[in-house]
Amino acid sequence: MPEKSKIKPNESDTLVRRPTRWIALLGFFLLIGLGILGGYQSGLGQRKAAQSTLVFQQLSEQYQLGLQAMNGRRYEVALQHLQFVVDHDPSYPGVQQYLTEVLVKLSITPSPTASLTPAYTPTPDLRGAEEIFNRARQLMDAMDWDGAITNLDSLRKSDPTYRTAEVDGMYYISLRNRGVNKIIPSSQNCSDINLEGGIYDLTLAERFGPLDAFADSLRTWSRLYITGASFWELDWYQAMDYFSKVYPYLPNLMDSSCMTASERYRFASLKYIDLVWQLGNFCPATNLYNEFFLNFPSDKNATAYPTATQVYNYCVNGGGPQSTPTP
Repeated sequence: MPEKSKIKPNESDTLVRRPTRWIALLGFFLLIGLGILGGYQSGLGQRKAAQSTLVFQQLSEQYQLGLQAMNGRRYEVALQHLQFVVDHDPSYPGVQQYLTEVLVKLSITPSPTASLTPAYTPTPDLRGAEEIFNRARQLMDAMDWDGAITNLDSLRKSDPTYRTAEVDGMYYISLRNRGVNKIIPSSQNCSDINLEGGIYDLTLAERFGPLDAFADSLRTWSRLYITGASFWELDWYQAMDYFSKVYPYLPNLMDSSCMTASERYRFASLKYIDLVWQLGNFCPATNLYNEFFLNFPSDKNATAYPTATQVYNYCVNGGGPQSTPTP
């Protein structure tokens, strides 16, 4: 006869109840975890919703202020408010349309100037829309971008609805090319360079259509150049850092100072290294000199070699010669 099980009835019940108890405990802790996670997600969602609501209120307020300024013909003020909206939400309903309108108004509306004499009123352009349009095309063919834009402004003043799409395209081409020529003038005369004006023209052109890669990159490097120049003689590290971003791509980019991006980087780098060793950091300065001479070879660097040698002696000799290196 088969042997009877040695597990007693009460022991069998205990073995059955133990897994059930563990499952219940696990379920209990799982419910607690899900509750905590749900509360966290709910709180996070409420915080994001509150932030979104606050941002939307700010954008809505700035948008309305921009429209009020437009209606009052205070286009400079309107530009600031609408640009704020675009910077935070380019897809905000209606903002691109009104921003384009403001930019066009600014481009054809002269800034008021204080004068003790009666204001000069320009002679109205009495030519027909077709004649002005054809003249603008002729000037574009001759690459006279200033003349073309002047005629397009006259056309928009006389008849804002005349061949709107074609006129917008002509504005785009003329503003784009004039902007590029202000940054890289065909005359190759650095006194003709106007980086700020070029950036402004390219930004106006962008309102009529997307910029091509060359014009867009030219605007980007010009902005970096201007920012780097703003630190000149104030913060050599910042100046060096900004021009290190420009010169590998546009080494000959310059402003009306006729100083190229590569030369500004070279000059700012040596000035920064001077500051490093003047603080007594001779070995770090030596490393910076070596790295700079290696990565940026130039005949102009020869004037820095004597100073670099003295700084090196200070580093290896723990004090070096008695005379202090001269920048």
